[in-house]
Amino acid sequence: MGRLIYVTGGARSGKSRFAEKVAADSGLPVSYIATAVACDGEMLDRIARHRQDRPAGWRTVEAWRDLDTVFAALRPGCALLDCVTVMVTNLILLEAGVDWDNAETLAPEVAEAIESRVMEQIDLLVAGIDAYESQTIAVSNEVGMGLSPAYPLGRLFRDIAGRVNQRLARRADEAWVVLSGIPLRIK
Repeated sequence: MGRLIYVTGGARSGKSRFAEKVAADSGLPVSYIATAVACDGEMLDRIARHRQDRPAGWRTVEAWRDLDTVFAALRPGCALLDCVTVMVTNLILLEAGVDWDNAETLAPEVAEAIESRVMEQIDLLVAGIDAYESQTIAVSNEVGMGLSPAYPLGRLFRDIAGRVNQRLARRADEAWVVLSGIPLRIK
């Protein structure tokens, strides 16, 4: 079974920088799994900066679903998945038939169906990590420490991302939270 290091923290906490250092310090060949989708100019710029900042020797795979097949194709070494919550966002927004811009509320059965489909993808991710006979570092935002979002999409995202994070932290061999650039081992 593959080894999982789970890294969480708030926005701009330093979690990605820490995860990248752990990957680099492993001495293993690194495969970087990038989950961002370029949906606007700002995201295009962010993706370009991230690509530029990664070491030239790291292989980059851009993917955010069916990650079991991605892991099956990786070379042995260290896989760095950044970021799980971006992946969750992509999966939620993939849902057809929900007008997120005009949704005042979300029927419980719709929310449950969306979460079920997201968790199916997380199960595929965990299966991929388990089958990968190397080390995986998964980065995810801690989303449960702030105010409750005022809109249905935000609440749905927070709830699903929180449960996804719990699932990954339970599976992890090692778990870290990064606060203000300081990594703290929690498992």
